[in-house]
Amino acid sequence: MDKETRETFWKAFASSPIIMMRLEGADGHAEPMSAQLDKNAHHAIWFYTKRDNRIAPGGPAMGQVMTRDHGVFACIKGALSEETDHSVREAHWNNAVEAWLPGGKTDPNVIMLRYDITDSEVWASDIGITGAFKMLTGKPIDREHAGTHELGAV
Repeated sequence: MDKETRETFWKAFASSPIIMMRLEGADGHAEPMSAQLDKNAHHAIWFYTKRDNRIAPGGPAMGQVMTRDHGVFACIKGALSEETDHSVREAHWNNAVEAWLPGGKTDPNVIMLRYDITDSEVWASDIGITGAFKMLTGKPIDREHAGTHELGAV
């Protein structure tokens, strides 16, 4: 994946860090998870949840991202596992997390999951001013103004 698409993805995801997660091969639907991002770790995403959550068992998983402004769409493949590093758990705990998990970070039912990314497909749909004008006036949008599509690890 080219550097520009990678940077576009992480910047957009940081401003709207919700991802729909589902374990591969599991019954049931994907669920929205609030990602805890580390600006220096573009290979992993973290989530707090409870031990009885449908993705808590971990394993191969798939996540879908659609940013708030609809500028970036992504399908991310990877593996979920419980994060056991106490310093990582502490670093990402915040008031928003505590609002969802009122038992607090010492609750034995609260876990942090680490999602190690192995592959991705990203669509960035920044059509720019020219593309927006053409869309508003009903004119065709040239391919070079329609955005990008990249495969590979984010």
